[in-house]
Amino acid sequence: MAPADYPPALKAMISALRKLPGIGPRSAERMAVWLASGNFSVAEQISVAATAICKDVRPCSECGFFSASPLCDICSDTTRDRSLLAVVENAPDVIAVERTGSFQGLYHVLSGRLSPLDGIGPTELGLPRLEARVLKGAFSEVILAVSADVEGEATAAFIASMLKKIGVRVTRIAHGLPAGAGLDSADRLTLNRAFAGRLQIQ
Repeated sequence: MAPADYPPALKAMISALRKLPGIGPRSAERMAVWLASGNFSVAEQISVAATAICKDVRPCSECGFFSASPLCDICSDTTRDRSLLAVVENAPDVIAVERTGSFQGLYHVLSGRLSPLDGIGPTELGLPRLEARVLKGAFSEVILAVSADVEGEATAAFIASMLKKIGVRVTRIAHGLPAGAGLDSADRLTLNRAFAGRLQIQ
């Protein structure tokens, strides 16, 4: 006799949840079992929200941030300072900076950082697109708001070298962030000070 197991639908949910970052086998199983244990309204809400994300959320064609239309609200906002461009690693970093209220320019989302061991080079990171955007834009300053770990430093150095050939001023946010940490782990005051104390890259 074969040992008992979860129904196929529940097993499929566990498998799907395991694909989420930070969710291990046991956590995925607990969440799926909780949803299947009578919490069907929550399961339905998750289903509707996930479907809406797949249908209505896409990267902004200009900066790469989340958007429900071709251009995100930031890129569409004519009151933003279009002479300043902040380069961040991931879309949530935009929200982290916006919550400080210290930056009113535009953004460019890399969706990662240089990592040769993982096969992520300048092309995979979309750096040619960043270079083209700076060339066609009227930016007086490009602010590199990337992490302060080894890969972040390498990414910042590469971008700085690439953009300085264009003649644009390239700065880096001050290291008010803990070494090895991302923007999403910093509080508002730390991020505010980091932006206020940014320095030009030599």
